[in-house]
Amino acid sequence: MSFKTQPAAPARPNRCQLFGPGSRPELFEKMAVSKADVINLDLEDSVSPADKPQARKNVIDAINDVDWGNKTLSVRINGLDSEFWYRDVVDVLEQAGDRVDQIMIPKAGNGGDIYAVDALVSSIEMAKGRKKAITFECIIETAAGLAHVEEIAAASPRMAAMSLGAADYAASMGMQTTGIGGTQSNYYMLENGEGDGRAVHYGDPWHMATVAIVSACRTHGLLPVDGPFGDFSDSDGFLAQARRCATLGMVGKWAIHPKQIALANEVFTPSEAQVQEAREILAAMEEATRTGQGATVYKGRLVDIASIKQAQVIVKQSEMIKG
Repeated sequence: MSFKTQPAAPARPNRCQLFGPGSRPELFEKMAVSKADVINLDLEDSVSPADKPQARKNVIDAINDVDWGNKTLSVRINGLDSEFWYRDVVDVLEQAGDRVDQIMIPKAGNGGDIYAVDALVSSIEMAKGRKKAITFECIIETAAGLAHVEEIAAASPRMAAMSLGAADYAASMGMQTTGIGGTQSNYYMLENGEGDGRAVHYGDPWHMATVAIVSACRTHGLLPVDGPFGDFSDSDGFLAQARRCATLGMVGKWAIHPKQIALANEVFTPSEAQVQEAREILAAMEEATRTGQGATVYKGRLVDIASIKQAQVIVKQSEMIKG
Protein backbone atom coordinates (compact mmCIF):
# COMPACT_ATOMS: atom_id res chain seq x y z
CA MET A 1 0.00 0.00 0.00
CA SER A 2 1.26 3.45 -0.89
CA PHE A 3 2.19 5.83 1.91
CA LYS A 4 -0.48 8.13 0.46
CA THR A 5 -3.83 6.46 1.03
CA GLN A 6 -6.70 6.76 -1.42
CA PRO A 7 -9.52 9.05 -0.23
CA ALA A 8 -13.02 7.66 0.08
CA ALA A 9 -15.61 8.48 -2.58
CA PRO A 10 -18.70 10.51 -1.59
CA ALA A 11 -21.07 8.40 0.53
CA ARG A 12 -24.22 8.63 -1.56
CA PRO A 13 -26.30 6.19 -3.61
CA ASN A 14 -25.44 6.57 -7.29
CA ARG A 15 -26.86 3.43 -8.89
CA CYS A 16 -28.88 5.21 -11.54
CA GLN A 17 -28.64 8.70 -13.02
CA LEU A 18 -31.83 9.63 -14.87
CA PHE A 19 -31.51 12.25 -17.61
CA GLY A 20 -34.23 14.60 -18.78
CA PRO A 21 -34.06 17.47 -21.30
CA GLY A 22 -34.43 20.94 -19.82
CA SER A 23 -36.79 21.67 -22.70
CA ARG A 24 -39.29 19.04 -21.43
CA PRO A 25 -40.55 20.43 -18.10
CA GLU A 26 -43.55 18.08 -18.21
CA LEU A 27 -41.12 15.26 -17.33
CA PHE A 28 -39.68 16.80 -14.18
CA GLU A 29 -42.35 15.73 -11.68
CA LYS A 30 -42.15 12.15 -12.99
CA MET A 31 -38.37 12.19 -12.66
CA ALA A 32 -38.65 13.45 -9.09
CA VAL A 33 -40.75 10.46 -7.99
CA SER A 34 -38.72 7.88 -9.92
CA LYS A 35 -36.44 5.31 -8.29
CA ALA A 36 -33.29 6.97 -9.68
CA ASP A 37 -30.70 8.06 -7.13
CA VAL A 38 -29.46 11.00 -9.21
CA ILE A 39 -31.44 13.35 -11.45
CA ASN A 40 -29.59 15.06 -14.30
CA LEU A 41 -31.46 18.03 -15.76
CA ASP A 42 -29.86 18.47 -19.17
CA LEU A 43 -29.04 21.75 -20.89
CA GLU A 44 -26.61 20.25 -23.40
CA ASP A 45 -27.06 17.56 -26.05
CA SER A 46 -30.79 16.94 -25.65
CA VAL A 47 -31.66 20.65 -26.07
CA SER A 48 -31.49 22.42 -29.44
CA PRO A 49 -29.60 25.75 -29.59
CA ALA A 50 -32.80 27.72 -30.13
CA ASP A 51 -34.37 26.17 -27.03
CA LYS A 52 -31.48 26.63 -24.62
CA PRO A 53 -32.57 29.93 -22.98
CA GLN A 54 -36.05 28.57 -22.24
CA ALA A 55 -34.63 25.22 -21.11
CA ARG A 56 -32.37 27.05 -18.66
CA LYS A 57 -35.39 28.90 -17.25
CA ASN A 58 -37.33 25.62 -17.00
CA VAL A 59 -34.50 24.02 -15.03
CA ILE A 60 -34.23 26.97 -12.64
CA ASP A 61 -37.98 26.87 -12.00
CA ALA A 62 -37.85 23.11 -11.42
CA ILE A 63 -35.00 23.37 -8.94
CA ASN A 64 -36.98 25.93 -6.98
CA ASP A 65 -40.46 24.42 -7.24
CA VAL A 66 -40.29 20.62 -7.57
CA ASP A 67 -39.93 18.38 -4.51
CA TRP A 68 -36.86 16.29 -5.37
CA GLY A 69 -36.87 14.38 -2.10
CA ASN A 70 -33.46 13.09 -1.09
CA LYS A 71 -32.15 12.64 -4.63
CA THR A 72 -28.87 14.13 -5.79
CA LEU A 73 -29.91 16.92 -8.17
CA SER A 74 -27.48 17.72 -10.98
CA VAL A 75 -27.53 20.08 -13.95
CA ARG A 76 -25.54 19.27 -17.09
CA ILE A 77 -24.26 22.53 -18.51
CA ASN A 78 -23.18 23.09 -22.10
CA GLY A 79 -19.64 22.44 -23.25
CA LEU A 80 -16.89 24.95 -22.58
CA ASP A 81 -16.42 25.37 -26.34
CA SER A 82 -19.92 26.90 -26.59
CA GLU A 83 -21.36 30.33 -25.87
CA PHE A 84 -23.92 28.85 -23.52
CA TRP A 85 -22.03 27.32 -20.59
CA TYR A 86 -21.16 30.46 -18.59
CA ARG A 87 -24.77 31.63 -18.62
CA ASP A 88 -25.88 28.12 -17.54
CA VAL A 89 -23.65 28.37 -14.46
CA VAL A 90 -24.43 32.00 -13.63
CA ASP A 91 -28.19 31.80 -14.04
CA VAL A 92 -28.63 28.47 -12.26
CA LEU A 93 -26.50 29.42 -9.26
CA GLU A 94 -27.79 32.98 -8.99
CA GLN A 95 -31.48 32.25 -9.55
CA ALA A 96 -31.97 28.73 -8.20
CA GLY A 97 -31.91 27.95 -4.51
CA ASP A 98 -29.59 25.70 -2.57
CA ARG A 99 -31.46 22.54 -3.61
CA VAL A 100 -29.18 21.99 -6.62
CA ASP A 101 -26.29 19.73 -5.61
CA GLN A 102 -24.06 19.28 -8.61
CA ILE A 103 -22.94 20.60 -11.98
CA MET A 104 -22.08 18.11 -14.70
CA ILE A 105 -19.29 19.26 -17.03
CA PRO A 106 -19.41 17.64 -20.47
CA LYS A 107 -16.44 16.80 -22.69
CA ALA A 108 -13.81 17.60 -20.05
CA GLY A 109 -10.46 17.56 -21.84
CA ASN A 110 -7.99 18.55 -19.14
CA GLY A 111 -7.71 19.88 -15.61
CA GLY A 112 -7.95 23.45 -16.88
CA ASP A 113 -11.54 22.87 -17.97
CA ILE A 114 -12.50 21.94 -14.42
CA TYR A 115 -10.55 24.91 -13.04
CA ALA A 116 -12.46 27.32 -15.33
CA VAL A 117 -15.85 26.16 -14.06
CA ASP A 118 -14.57 26.02 -10.48
CA ALA A 119 -13.41 29.64 -10.60
CA LEU A 120 -16.79 30.85 -11.84
CA VAL A 121 -18.75 28.72 -9.36
CA SER A 122 -16.57 29.85 -6.44
CA SER A 123 -17.04 33.49 -7.33
CA ILE A 124 -20.83 33.13 -7.53
CA GLU A 125 -20.98 31.24 -4.23
CA MET A 126 -19.07 34.02 -2.50
CA ALA A 127 -21.11 36.78 -4.10
CA LYS A 128 -24.49 35.18 -3.37
CA GLY A 129 -23.57 33.75 0.02
CA ARG A 130 -24.54 30.23 -1.01
CA LYS A 131 -24.21 27.95 1.99
CA LYS A 132 -23.94 24.58 0.22
CA ALA A 133 -20.87 24.00 -1.92
CA ILE A 134 -21.62 22.73 -5.43
CA THR A 135 -19.93 19.48 -6.44
CA PHE A 136 -18.82 18.50 -9.94
CA GLU A 137 -19.27 15.48 -12.13
CA CYS A 138 -17.46 15.45 -15.44
CA ILE A 139 -17.92 13.31 -18.51
CA ILE A 140 -14.97 11.66 -20.24
CA GLU A 141 -16.08 11.66 -23.86
CA THR A 142 -13.07 12.76 -25.90
CA ALA A 143 -9.61 11.44 -26.70
CA ALA A 144 -8.14 14.35 -24.72
CA GLY A 145 -10.35 13.52 -21.73
CA LEU A 146 -9.13 9.95 -21.67
CA ALA A 147 -5.50 11.02 -22.09
CA HIS A 148 -5.83 13.42 -19.13
CA VAL A 149 -8.29 11.42 -17.02
CA GLU A 150 -6.24 11.47 -13.80
CA GLU A 151 -5.43 15.17 -14.17
CA ILE A 152 -9.15 15.86 -14.50
CA ALA A 153 -10.01 13.70 -11.48
CA ALA A 154 -7.53 15.66 -9.34
CA ALA A 155 -8.38 19.11 -10.72
CA SER A 156 -10.70 20.36 -7.97
CA PRO A 157 -11.91 19.39 -4.50
CA ARG A 158 -15.41 19.85 -5.94
CA MET A 159 -14.96 16.76 -8.10
CA ALA A 160 -17.32 14.02 -6.91
CA ALA A 161 -17.99 11.76 -9.89
CA MET A 162 -16.88 10.92 -13.40
CA SER A 163 -18.83 9.28 -16.22
CA LEU A 164 -18.03 7.73 -19.59
CA GLY A 165 -19.90 9.32 -22.51
CA ALA A 166 -19.70 6.57 -25.11
CA ALA A 167 -21.16 8.36 -28.16
CA ASP A 168 -18.95 11.46 -28.22
CA TYR A 169 -15.99 9.35 -27.06
CA ALA A 170 -16.45 7.07 -30.09
CA ALA A 171 -16.66 10.07 -32.41
CA SER A 172 -13.58 11.71 -30.91
CA MET A 173 -11.59 8.48 -31.19
CA GLY A 174 -12.66 7.96 -34.80
CA MET A 175 -14.34 4.64 -33.97
CA GLN A 176 -16.33 3.08 -36.80
CA THR A 177 -19.62 2.87 -34.95
CA THR A 178 -22.82 4.81 -34.47
CA GLY A 179 -23.87 2.69 -31.47
CA ILE A 180 -23.99 4.19 -27.99
CA GLY A 181 -22.35 1.61 -25.74
CA GLY A 182 -22.72 -2.14 -25.87
CA THR A 183 -21.25 -4.74 -28.20
CA GLN A 184 -20.04 -3.55 -31.59
CA SER A 185 -20.58 -6.04 -34.41
CA ASN A 186 -17.15 -5.58 -36.00
CA TYR A 187 -15.18 -5.78 -32.74
CA TYR A 188 -14.55 -9.52 -32.57
CA MET A 189 -12.01 -12.31 -32.99
CA LEU A 190 -12.30 -15.82 -34.43
CA GLU A 191 -11.14 -18.96 -32.70
CA ASN A 192 -8.00 -20.64 -34.02
CA GLY A 193 -8.41 -22.90 -37.03
CA GLU A 194 -9.46 -22.71 -40.63
CA GLY A 195 -12.66 -22.89 -42.63
CA ASP A 196 -16.22 -21.91 -41.90
CA GLY A 197 -17.97 -22.25 -38.58
CA ARG A 198 -15.23 -20.83 -36.37
CA ALA A 199 -16.61 -19.42 -33.12
CA VAL A 200 -16.91 -15.64 -32.85
CA HIS A 201 -15.68 -13.96 -29.65
CA TYR A 202 -16.85 -10.39 -29.11
CA GLY A 203 -14.72 -7.97 -27.11
CA ASP A 204 -15.65 -4.88 -25.12
CA PRO A 205 -14.54 -1.74 -27.00
CA TRP A 206 -15.25 0.38 -23.90
CA HIS A 207 -13.08 -1.69 -21.56
CA MET A 208 -9.95 0.47 -21.61
CA ALA A 209 -11.83 3.73 -21.02
CA THR A 210 -13.88 2.15 -18.23
CA VAL A 211 -10.80 0.87 -16.40
CA ALA A 212 -9.02 4.22 -16.80
CA ILE A 213 -11.99 6.09 -15.33
CA VAL A 214 -12.38 3.67 -12.43
CA SER A 215 -8.65 3.86 -11.66
CA ALA A 216 -8.60 7.68 -11.68
CA CYS A 217 -11.76 7.87 -9.58
CA ARG A 218 -10.57 5.38 -6.98
CA THR A 219 -7.21 7.14 -6.75
CA HIS A 220 -8.79 10.54 -6.07
CA GLY A 221 -11.98 9.63 -4.18
CA LEU A 222 -14.62 10.01 -6.92
CA LEU A 223 -17.60 7.90 -7.97
CA PRO A 224 -17.04 6.15 -11.34
CA VAL A 225 -20.25 5.89 -13.38
CA ASP A 226 -21.03 4.30 -16.73
CA GLY A 227 -22.83 6.47 -19.25
CA PRO A 228 -25.71 5.84 -21.64
CA PHE A 229 -26.83 2.69 -23.41
CA GLY A 230 -28.56 3.98 -26.50
CA ASP A 231 -30.91 1.14 -27.42
CA PHE A 232 -33.48 1.40 -24.63
CA SER A 233 -35.50 -1.43 -26.24
CA ASP A 234 -32.63 -3.86 -25.52
CA SER A 235 -32.88 -4.61 -21.80
CA ASP A 236 -30.56 -7.61 -22.01
CA GLY A 237 -27.88 -5.52 -23.70
CA PHE A 238 -28.21 -2.84 -21.02
CA LEU A 239 -27.90 -5.43 -18.26
CA ALA A 240 -24.86 -7.02 -19.88
CA GLN A 241 -23.02 -3.69 -20.11
CA ALA A 242 -24.05 -2.67 -16.59
CA ARG A 243 -22.82 -5.97 -15.15
CA ARG A 244 -19.45 -5.63 -16.88
CA CYS A 245 -19.06 -2.10 -15.52
CA ALA A 246 -20.08 -3.14 -12.01
CA THR A 247 -17.54 -5.97 -12.12
CA LEU A 248 -14.85 -3.46 -13.10
CA GLY A 249 -15.71 -1.15 -10.18
CA MET A 250 -18.26 1.35 -11.44
CA VAL A 251 -21.02 2.25 -8.99
CA GLY A 252 -23.87 3.10 -11.35
CA LYS A 253 -25.13 3.86 -14.84
CA TRP A 254 -27.13 6.48 -16.71
CA ALA A 255 -30.75 5.98 -17.70
CA ILE A 256 -31.96 7.77 -20.82
CA HIS A 257 -35.38 6.11 -20.56
CA PRO A 258 -37.47 5.35 -17.46
CA LYS A 259 -37.43 1.60 -18.19
CA GLN A 260 -33.67 1.57 -17.63
CA ILE A 261 -33.96 2.75 -14.01
CA ALA A 262 -35.00 -0.59 -12.56
CA LEU A 263 -32.33 -2.36 -14.61
CA ALA A 264 -29.55 -0.13 -13.26
CA ASN A 265 -30.81 -0.43 -9.69
CA GLU A 266 -30.95 -4.21 -10.03
CA VAL A 267 -27.31 -4.46 -11.10
CA PHE A 268 -25.81 -1.92 -8.71
CA THR A 269 -27.72 -2.97 -5.58
CA PRO A 270 -25.93 -5.79 -3.72
CA SER A 271 -28.18 -8.83 -3.40
CA GLU A 272 -29.18 -10.19 -0.01
CA ALA A 273 -27.00 -13.23 -0.72
CA GLN A 274 -23.97 -11.04 -1.48
CA VAL A 275 -24.50 -8.99 1.68
CA GLN A 276 -24.95 -12.11 3.82
CA GLU A 277 -21.77 -13.67 2.43
CA ALA A 278 -19.86 -10.43 3.02
CA ARG A 279 -21.03 -10.33 6.64
CA GLU A 280 -20.00 -13.96 7.11
CA ILE A 281 -16.54 -13.24 5.69
CA LEU A 282 -16.14 -10.33 8.10
CA ALA A 283 -17.20 -12.56 11.00
CA ALA A 284 -14.79 -15.32 9.92
CA MET A 285 -11.90 -12.87 9.69
CA GLU A 286 -12.80 -11.34 13.04
CA GLU A 287 -12.54 -14.79 14.60
CA ALA A 288 -9.25 -15.46 12.80
CA THR A 289 -7.83 -12.19 14.07
CA ARG A 290 -8.95 -13.02 17.61
CA THR A 291 -6.93 -16.26 17.48
CA GLY A 292 -3.88 -14.57 15.98
CA GLN A 293 -4.33 -15.67 12.36
CA GLY A 294 -3.93 -13.38 9.36
CA ALA A 295 -6.13 -15.49 7.10
CA THR A 296 -8.78 -18.19 7.28
CA VAL A 297 -10.85 -20.46 5.07
CA TYR A 298 -14.44 -19.61 4.15
CA LYS A 299 -16.47 -22.08 2.08
CA GLY A 300 -13.32 -23.74 0.80
CA ARG A 301 -11.50 -20.60 -0.26
CA LEU A 302 -8.83 -18.47 1.36
CA VAL A 303 -9.88 -15.13 2.80
CA ASP A 304 -7.51 -12.52 4.22
CA ILE A 305 -7.13 -8.79 4.80
CA ALA A 306 -7.94 -8.05 1.14
CA SER A 307 -11.12 -10.08 1.52
CA ILE A 308 -12.14 -7.87 4.44
CA LYS A 309 -11.85 -4.76 2.29
CA GLN A 310 -13.98 -6.31 -0.47
CA ALA A 311 -16.62 -7.43 2.02
CA GLN A 312 -16.69 -4.04 3.73
CA VAL A 313 -17.42 -2.33 0.40
CA ILE A 314 -20.47 -4.55 -0.18
CA VAL A 315 -21.84 -4.13 3.35
CA LYS A 316 -21.30 -0.36 3.33
CA GLN A 317 -22.97 0.01 -0.06
CA SER A 318 -25.98 -2.00 1.11
CA GLU A 319 -26.36 0.03 4.30
CA MET A 320 -26.05 3.33 2.41
CA ILE A 321 -28.75 2.34 -0.08
CA LYS A 322 -31.13 1.23 2.67
CA GLY A 323 -30.44 4.41 4.59
